[in-house]
Amino acid sequence: MNIYLSGLIGSGKTTIGLELAEELKRPFYDLDREMDKILGYSFHKLVKEDGWVVFRELEYSICKNFTDHENAIIGLGGGTVRYKWNIDVLRGSGKIVFLETPIDELIRRVTLSDRPRVHPETTIAEDISKIWNSYKDLYYDSADIIYKTGNKSLELEVAELKEIINGNS
Repeated sequence: MNIYLSGLIGSGKTTIGLELAEELKRPFYDLDREMDKILGYSFHKLVKEDGWVVFRELEYSICKNFTDHENAIIGLGGGTVRYKWNIDVLRGSGKIVFLETPIDELIRRVTLSDRPRVHPETTIAEDISKIWNSYKDLYYDSADIIYKTGNKSLELEVAELKEIINGNS
């Protein structure tokens, strides 16, 4: 059974996923990194030059490929679970763990990095808030497990998730 980590941009899908995979002795895959490998360049460039629709089509293709893996830890993209077709394809091959992170923590983390915005005309804080207010139900509804992150050490988050996953396997 795969474990799919979902959450908004900056929720720790990659950071937690890498550590969790190491702890569980499982392979780790990251949707954004897989996309970059396929493209041969950053997906940021794809979004900028070809738009979000082309990005979402490639994302769906990668999600289908993820279902061929077994017992992997997989970090999804920040918006992957907002699209039912992605959930439908992932559902039978693993559990989706929503990393619920406080909005102010997401804003702090994303401010430190250069990521494409869903709403380019907004500030990072406005963009994240707008996404959350519009789509929070989809994040919760797609999740098999909801895990609150943000106020704990990475080590504690990984230990707690390991226990949850082992209890749900």
